[in-house]
Amino acid sequence: MIKNHVRHWLALAACSLMLSGCSDDPAPGDQGSLQPISEKYPITWRFALEEIEGSVQHQYAEAFRAHIEDISDGLIEVDVFPYGSLGTSTQLTELARNGSVNLAFASPGHLADTVPESGIFNLHFLMPEQPEAARQLLEAPELISQFQQPYQQTGLQLLGFIPEGWMTWTANQPLRSPDDFQGLRIRTMTSNIAAEAYRAYGAEPVQTPYSQVYSDLQLRKIDGQANPVFAIEEMDFHEVQTTLTMAQASYFVASIVSNQQWYNNLPEQERTWLNEAVRDLAEFAWDSQEALNQQRLERMVETGGIQVIRLNQEERERFRQASLPVRDKYLEQTGETGRALLEFVDEWTQP
Repeated sequence: MIKNHVRHWLALAACSLMLSGCSDDPAPGDQGSLQPISEKYPITWRFALEEIEGSVQHQYAEAFRAHIEDISDGLIEVDVFPYGSLGTSTQLTELARNGSVNLAFASPGHLADTVPESGIFNLHFLMPEQPEAARQLLEAPELISQFQQPYQQTGLQLLGFIPEGWMTWTANQPLRSPDDFQGLRIRTMTSNIAAEAYRAYGAEPVQTPYSQVYSDLQLRKIDGQANPVFAIEEMDFHEVQTTLTMAQASYFVASIVSNQQWYNNLPEQERTWLNEAVRDLAEFAWDSQEALNQQRLERMVETGGIQVIRLNQEERERFRQASLPVRDKYLEQTGETGRALLEFVDEWTQP
C-alpha cells in the first residue's frame, strides 16, 4: 500500500513538472525550482549519534535507515555517523542546529543548558517506575507538544524521545545512601541541572567527555559515573570499577532532533515519511533497549568483574527525599513552562 502511494506521488510530481513546462507565465522565482525526479532522488539524510556502534542509538539508527529506505522505495538514503566520527554530544547538537547534519540524538544531559526544559529528564525519582507507564509518557503527544517551542527556539525540531534504560551508578564502593556520595567525584554530563542532581547527594560532579570517562576512572581523576547498563559494558567501565549500584533514580532519555529549517522545508511526502518512521519505531526503541541492557548486565555478571547492588525501597526513599530540592532549581531555570511540565509528569506518575 505504501509503495503504491509512492508511485502515485511520483506520477503527480512528474505531471506537475510537465504542466509547469507548458506555462506561459511562471511565477517569479519558480523557474528552475522544480527538478526532475531522476535528478533529485535518491537523496541522503545525515544522522549523527551520541553513542558508538552496537549501542541503543546505533541499533535505532540502523532500523530507522532500513525503514526510511523501505517506505520511500529507496528515494531516501540515510548515512549514520556513530559517536566519535563527528564530535562530542554538544558538538553534534550544534551540527544539527546549523544544518551540517539533518538528524541527531540530543540528550538532556547536555542539552538542558540550551533547552532548560529538557532538564526534567535529569531530575531523579520523577519518571514512572513501571516500564509501560514510562513508555506511554514519553510517547504522549501532549508531552512532546509542550517541548516543541523550547526546542524550536534553538533551531531544533523535536521528533520524539527514546528511552535507553535506567541510569546506573558505578564506583569502587557501594552507593546505598547519600552519605556514600559525600565528596565522591562523579562524572556527569555537561548541563548544570545534571550536575545539581548529584550535588544534592553531596557528590562533586565532574563534567567529562564520554570518550574520556574510562581513562579518567582508570587514573582516579574521577571516582564514579552514571550511565545505562549497556553503555557501562560497551565502554568497559566495569573493568575499572568494582561496584554497580542500581537505584532506578532516573531514565536515560535521548531526544531525536532535526534541523528546524530543514524539517520545515521538507516536501510534504518526505516529512510524512520521517514522522511515520519515528512513530513506527517507538516500540522497537523500547524493546531493543530493554533487551540490550539485560544482555549486557548478564555479560558483566558472568565475567565476575563487578558487584551488582540493587537498592531496596527504604534506601531509594532516602535518595528521593534528598533529590527533591533539585526540582526547585529546575523551576528557577524554566519558569512556568517547566512548572507545567513537572505537573504533567507528576500527574502521569500518580497511581
